[in-house]
Amino acid sequence: MADSAKKDYGWNQDMPMSLLEKIREDLKTSMLNKDIEVKNTMRLIMAEFPKLTVPITLESGKKTTRLKTPEEISNDDIIGVIQGLIKAERIVLEVKNEETSEYLQILESYLPKMANREEIIAWIKENIDFSEYKNKMQAMGTIMKHFGKMADGKMVNQILREWD
Repeated sequence: MADSAKKDYGWNQDMPMSLLEKIREDLKTSMLNKDIEVKNTMRLIMAEFPKLTVPITLESGKKTTRLKTPEEISNDDIIGVIQGLIKAERIVLEVKNEETSEYLQILESYLPKMANREEIIAWIKENIDFSEYKNKMQAMGTIMKHFGKMADGKMVNQILREWD
């Protein structure tokens, strides 16, 4: 993504639009600008949307699912889709003995800035009272609920294990 024209692509949580709106806008822009790599990446992300479902119970009592409508698709849903695509691409790159790809860089530009170790520790100090839990690891749910997809669960787990 070294091309200076591609700097307009990507998303962050400070933008006045949802991630879904930004992906749709960038798909249109990439088609107009003939940015094939960006266009294909946006289409791959959108192709994953049918995996986003809502559980429902039919009148007969049978449990099933239905697709989420565009209004129901949250930023966290899309971030999860993008993280899955990134994980798959990293496996492919590892097999090919490559460090990165344009596709991976485009995907990563749509992820929010991850919370770093210091931010997580500071939030825990301010908001978590470990006396409320039988075991400090039980606080993990509360911490992950606050940070959502912006914190690495492995890092939070490690922080809690090291906590005094």
